[in-house]
Amino acid sequence: MSEVLQASGSTLGRCMCIITGASKGFGRALALLVSTAVRSLGRRRDEVVRFLQASRRLKPGSVLVLVARSGLLLQELKEELLQGLQDVQDLSVCCTPADLSTKGGVEDAVEVARQQGLEGIEHVLLVNNAASLGDISPFESFTELDEVNSYLALNVSSALALTAGVLRAFRPRAGLRWSVVNCSSALALRPLPSRVPYCTAKAAREMMFRVLAAENPNVKVLNYSPGPMDTEMQEQIQKLTGIQNHLYPCQESASKLLSVLLKDDFATGSHLDFFDL
Repeated sequence: MSEVLQASGSTLGRCMCIITGASKGFGRALALLVSTAVRSLGRRRDEVVRFLQASRRLKPGSVLVLVARSGLLLQELKEELLQGLQDVQDLSVCCTPADLSTKGGVEDAVEVARQQGLEGIEHVLLVNNAASLGDISPFESFTELDEVNSYLALNVSSALALTAGVLRAFRPRAGLRWSVVNCSSALALRPLPSRVPYCTAKAAREMMFRVLAAENPNVKVLNYSPGPMDTEMQEQIQKLTGIQNHLYPCQESASKLLSVLLKDDFATGSHLDFFDL
């Protein structure tokens, strides 16, 4: 982990940073890391402090928009973030409880980001992290169209509509850097039996964001596979399948993503895997 954090000393600039699925797991870890709330990184705190002690990943005047279903968990995260700041005026943290599987939830998230937008923003960073596991069942189990559509609404459609909405709200201009991260998976590239909804959604999102990269040269797009992490989703997989994978801390994967974003030398539309960094 320390090698990853050493990789760059730059910042994300005066940034509008939007993270979906921010209340738990990987999204929460990334929010803590970009705001440099080092005190919140648990047992690895001493190791992290050595590399981030004076570092400000977001320049003063940045805005962090946190999107998730649970308003309570978002508020708890906001309080933790603000406790980790030397000056609370350096960063505006906006909690946005929203169900992204619905039209209203997506519209609310876009509108909050638009309202928080300030002149002088140097960088818009959107991290599409919100996702769900779906049923672990054989292919022929999925006969209910409404259930399939509901799953795809959250895991595919919402990412498309949210990204398109934020792009409209923050039009590309001179001096504005635009980055979009799709939290992908190794299963976007290879099939796994009994995971048809999850594999399908991840593959669809991968191609969706590759199209964005090909279409809009002003937007830097990254498909990032964060690896097996210590999340509720992995607990659910173990409970349903009995398979116990070796899991990595969410903070470790988040730090690798942050390093990639800070260096900004990846090819737009590319797929990067946790294990290759």
